[in-house]
Amino acid sequence: MTLDVEDIVARCQTARDEHTPVLAVRDVLRELVADRPGLDRALGPVERGGITTLHHGPDLTVLQVAWTPGIALYPHEHRMWAVIGMYAGQEDNAFYRRAVGGLESTGGRELPAGEVLVLGDDVIHSVANPQRDFAVALHVYGGDFFAVERSEWDGATYEERPRDLERTRNLFDEANARWTEERERRDQSR
Repeated sequence: MTLDVEDIVARCQTARDEHTPVLAVRDVLRELVADRPGLDRALGPVERGGITTLHHGPDLTVLQVAWTPGIALYPHEHRMWAVIGMYAGQEDNAFYRRAVGGLESTGGRELPAGEVLVLGDDVIHSVANPQRDFAVALHVYGGDFFAVERSEWDGATYEERPRDLERTRNLFDEANARWTEERERRDQSR
């Protein structure tokens, strides 16, 4: 059987109905990211960074997230559990907790292709792609990713503000423009 988007979503929906959904989704993503060629065929080539919605519902959201080389996303929270399955490249996560005056760092984790990361509903993290290739992952959330009110923090001052998905889209657009310009310069110098 050939893997497709409907199959990816169906597996995640089945896992969501298990006794411990976050762990069941983790197991599904472990299996999926072990088949990178299957995911590449199912989801197509990545030519730009961004967020692609594969499924969006009140109790489950499934996204493909492609981090542009060099992008760094400011600290943010989800207010729901999340499972991230990397299948190309690597994303670097920095973790934080609320502190007087903003946030304080609590560590980090590199997430290379083939690995899965489980995040609890109270996690605050930032994400960066330090590599020269796209970092691509399946992100599964235990709720409506787009409807829940959440916070994000300024990357320099750690000042809390309401989550703004338009700001995130603009960040991807800027990173994609930089990456395109850099590739064009490299190609011209050859």
